[in-house]
Amino acid sequence: MTGPLRIGNASGFYGDRFDAVREMLTGGPLDVLTGDYLAELTMLILGRSRIEDPARGYATTFLRQLEEGLGLAHERGVKIVTNAGGLNPAGLADAVRELARKVGVPVRVAHVEGDGLPVPEGYLTANAYLGGAGIAACLTGGADVVVTGRVTDAALVTGPAAARFGWGPGDHDALAGAVVAGHVLECGTQATGGNYAFFRGHDLRRPGFPVAEIHADGSSVITKHDGTGGVVDVGTVTAQLLYETGGARYAGPDVTARLDTVRLVQEGPDRVRMSGVRGEAPPATLKVGLNRLGGWRNEVVFVLTGLDIEAKAALVQDQFEDALIRSGSRPGQVSWELARTDRADAGTEETASALLRLVVRDQDPKAVGRAVSGAAVELALGSYPGFHVTAPPGKGAPYGVFEATYVPAGEVPHVAVLPDGRRVRQEPPARTRPLQEVEQPPLPAPLPAGPTRTAPLGRVAGARSGDKGGDANVGVWAVGDDAWRWLAHELTVERFGELLPECAGLTVVRHVLPNLRALNFVVHGLLGEGVAARHRFDPQAKAVGEWLRSRHLPIPVALLEAVHAPEANA
Repeated sequence: MTGPLRIGNASGFYGDRFDAVREMLTGGPLDVLTGDYLAELTMLILGRSRIEDPARGYATTFLRQLEEGLGLAHERGVKIVTNAGGLNPAGLADAVRELARKVGVPVRVAHVEGDGLPVPEGYLTANAYLGGAGIAACLTGGADVVVTGRVTDAALVTGPAAARFGWGPGDHDALAGAVVAGHVLECGTQATGGNYAFFRGHDLRRPGFPVAEIHADGSSVITKHDGTGGVVDVGTVTAQLLYETGGARYAGPDVTARLDTVRLVQEGPDRVRMSGVRGEAPPATLKVGLNRLGGWRNEVVFVLTGLDIEAKAALVQDQFEDALIRSGSRPGQVSWELARTDRADAGTEETASALLRLVVRDQDPKAVGRAVSGAAVELALGSYPGFHVTAPPGKGAPYGVFEATYVPAGEVPHVAVLPDGRRVRQEPPARTRPLQEVEQPPLPAPLPAGPTRTAPLGRVAGARSGDKGGDANVGVWAVGDDAWRWLAHELTVERFGELLPECAGLTVVRHVLPNLRALNFVVHGLLGEGVAARHRFDPQAKAVGEWLRSRHLPIPVALLEAVHAPEANA
């Protein structure tokens, strides 16, 4: 078959827009429809659900989407590839076969297994991140629907592309191009204007889901179905390339993609060509995600209204701490944070109020339960004027912890279970390469000195941030070449720390990506034990980039006058 392979995405997370499967199958031509349902937090959720019902452990939403989608895909000849199998891909594959019988659609179902490893004592889940070889084998074996467990997000694209074009494990550049395309697709509408720094000027009420047209050499065009909302431009693609990545080498089980070689060109309206991606042999190890229960957690948010906010906060903290001491059951961790959301002379009570957030953690559920909620309630008539809380204190809930380790790829049984039941073991790539940081490239020539004006960084730069375990990444890209010349020299690690004081004392690593006119910062430990532990106000660091863009610093006047950020990437 000639021509590009059109791969669409219909899910960026477990809980994404339900009718996206139908939209993508009816909105335009496709060869493959993918759905990404897994994240670190999702694996913990599925692990807990499997305890209650060992037959589950997969994303049940996917099955409900297939009640209509299976027939539509069959009519249009579209293959479906998804990691919705979670902790039980074989169980989901059986459920899809049963659904196909009920709705009368003849489909061949295959699945990929082997990612589930022996679970260490004290943990709920242990899953290796597999590559796309098993998916490719299933498709080559005649599957119409392929269900996987924990594969890398990009494997949902590398597998179909390898099957279509006959790539082998040594086709590093082509595989790297598919990895990059897969990374752009994996979060759904984040590639079509969702969560985009320069959202003004675009119709983002209902952005369409993305499509990648992948060519035999691994190059691709990122686009979306005609007539759908949102936008695909160099800026939206750049933002997604920087999301939850780090340095120039983006390692995976299929290949290590060199993000510093990606070239983006606006080919036309809602069409961005990605080319030039170089690949290297993958590491000899696979990442393994481990989830465990970390303990018990409770939260109370006190509302402080009007005058004397700081004094009110100090009073309730003193009273609460005294009550915990008197009860004899102070939790192991007690943290307070005051968010000054109040305004002077406010026109509404809500805008006159600040929020004081109390978070407690302990290994003993009793220590965060009644002792905490009781202490909060008992203050109701004897504390600061206007005392109230945002919700009644609860009894506490368990929280999870995500950890990552690595194992030799050869120790993980990567198996494709074909539609006819045959089991085909996928061997790891014969060539591997230890992962090393790329030497930082030379910076562009700095802008000539000139007058500056204090303004938000976001006037001349976009950003997108996210989480990887307990670390946060913040990708920042410049709007225009001159802005890049300024940003590359101005936004050092030291300046980054000054603008984001929460990062003080943490290790921050800066990576330079000149082709994207971008810097990628990795902040180690900002998120504590990860999203499930809810260590901070924004537990997945989703808005750290927007916080950075809102910070003021001296910016050359020439840049501020030349750049109109919301329209800069149109």
